[in-house]
Amino acid sequence: MITALFTVAVIVQCIFTLYFFLRFFSSPASPPTKANSKGISVIICAKNEAENLAQNLPFVVTQLYNGPFEVIVVNDASTDYTASEAAAAGARVIDIQESDTRVLKGKKHALGVGVVAARYDLLLFTDADCKPASDQWLQLMTAPLTEGKQISVGYGAYAETTGLLNSFIRWETLHTFIQYSTYTKAGLPYMAVGRNLACTKAIFESARENENWNLLPSGDDDMLIRIAANAQNTAVVGDKSAFTYSAAKSTWKEWVVQKQRHLSTGKYYKQHIQMLLGMYSATHALSWICFVVLLFFSWKLALALMAFRCLLFWTTFAAAAQSTNEKGMFYFIPLFDFGWMLYNFAFAPYIFWKNKQHWK
Repeated sequence: MITALFTVAVIVQCIFTLYFFLRFFSSPASPPTKANSKGISVIICAKNEAENLAQNLPFVVTQLYNGPFEVIVVNDASTDYTASEAAAAGARVIDIQESDTRVLKGKKHALGVGVVAARYDLLLFTDADCKPASDQWLQLMTAPLTEGKQISVGYGAYAETTGLLNSFIRWETLHTFIQYSTYTKAGLPYMAVGRNLACTKAIFESARENENWNLLPSGDDDMLIRIAANAQNTAVVGDKSAFTYSAAKSTWKEWVVQKQRHLSTGKYYKQHIQMLLGMYSATHALSWICFVVLLFFSWKLALALMAFRCLLFWTTFAAAAQSTNEKGMFYFIPLFDFGWMLYNFAFAPYIFWKNKQHWK
């Protein structure tokens, strides 16, 4: 029985890698036939982010672009110098007072204020703690929108530092990007990251009017995809110059709180997406558990099957890490592959039923 379960789990894992994850290396969409020139509104929601804005906002306002663009910082009742730092960098500041009536929860209220105030029909979202990888970020992230797409999803990377936690955070972030980018390429978009996401104003407003929009105080990125994305209107931007970088959490406690918030939206994915993600996670855990058990009973078969599975997955992941400039994690791939099973068990309550009710 265990041998059969192990065999099935390994086969399913290999199918996911071959059918989905290898799409990570597929050729990107054709470049735009002409340079972007439509107006763009970059929207950053900030709550007590003066220090981050001082460091990162200059790289946003100095983007190279052929048309008009504005940078909006929505100052959500900050008690520091968020507003003055944003204004000094050249952003347009919109203030929200603590006493203001809030129709929507958490960050979604600030986002809605920013979108309503936006002068242009193309929107690009990022966070105060994010730095664009290059001065081509704005141009690249919005290029699919000028070619007829309505949503453009990118990679929100974390800066490399020392330590096991930083390596695992970057491994898990890349793993997540491999999943949602290849699902999108397969015509099954299900998530994005709000620190690097572009869309049309019309599609955002249609999502905001949906009854599911306000289920969580955060999760605006995933809920936008859940409500409005489809195989025809969503593109992936995988160019390294279109990445954003932010500082990863420096303690395990801070990271756990962050992941609890991020994972709260998974339960609202479409049912077939939940089934696919659940099947992948379940067979991942099952393959490792059965492998350990079979080492005591049928170790030759266990080693042979697991070696094939790991060679395929680890090679794919190593190639993806190299293509995204994610350095310093190569030797940790086996450890983190096993550790991801423990990660799913630890965060299961937030994946399946709990919600985090605060975005800051």
